[in-house]
Amino acid sequence: MDLDLARTFLEIVRYGSLASAAQNLHVTQTAVTARVQKLESLLGVTLFIRNRAGAKLTPEGEAFVVYANQLLHTWEAARRDLPRPEGLDQVLHIAGEVSLCNPLILSWTQALRQHLSSHAVRVQIRDGEHLLRQVEMGLLDAALVYRPAYWPGVQVEQLLEEKLIQIRRPARPDPYVYVDWGEDFRLQHDAALPEKARAAVSFNLGPVALHYILENGGSGYFRTRVVQSYLNSGALERVPKAPEFSYPTYLVYSRERDCPALQQALELLRDIVKLDGDWSQRWGPEV
Repeated sequence: MDLDLARTFLEIVRYGSLASAAQNLHVTQTAVTARVQKLESLLGVTLFIRNRAGAKLTPEGEAFVVYANQLLHTWEAARRDLPRPEGLDQVLHIAGEVSLCNPLILSWTQALRQHLSSHAVRVQIRDGEHLLRQVEMGLLDAALVYRPAYWPGVQVEQLLEEKLIQIRRPARPDPYVYVDWGEDFRLQHDAALPEKARAAVSFNLGPVALHYILENGGSGYFRTRVVQSYLNSGALERVPKAPEFSYPTYLVYSRERDCPALQQALELLRDIVKLDGDWSQRWGPEV
């Protein structure tokens, strides 16, 4: 199928009308109409109900959104990977959520370059839901996420079990900083600590919240490995009798893309997790 048909379809979905899609694609509305008609003819279904208000998806159109996105993602992945870098036989696609990129993803990438030098490495840092979809579609070999999805063709393995503990700056324990660690954490936290459910300061990204507390004072919940070096140095301290919350990290990978190289890559990752390194997410490299 012509990729322009899928791209045009998604532009109409995004902007809600054929006219807006035409303007954004820099083509005439007549051309957009012709593409929709051709796509509907190829699929044998009606994708849009068109009226003065714009274009509304039919149930078949809503179902096709997933396939159209998959077509374009697959094409873009092929454009990125081909031709392969000279001297490299294969490409490994790995990914992780933002809070896992430093040091886990960085250390994993370094290990892959040392021990799988015949493979190029492509790394993505995105939200977990997007990464799971990429694994399901076969565009990623493996990803690290906090909330896995148990879909056919996707292998799920709990990689490590961490605790979210409440810490504070010893001399400046206020204010309480709400760090959003996801839906499960929100439910447990708000039930256990209802008085802290609506904090004056909140972040949806742990590393940013941690640096805020280190610079400005305050308290909040963070992963044990991330704050351990700060606890050891006295820069932070644990809040006595504060409840703890479980926060596991999962490895998900595509069964269809499984191969000896991927298994070697996963074993390298498991070895990294076993190491008692510094997970404090400092960004200043030694130059």
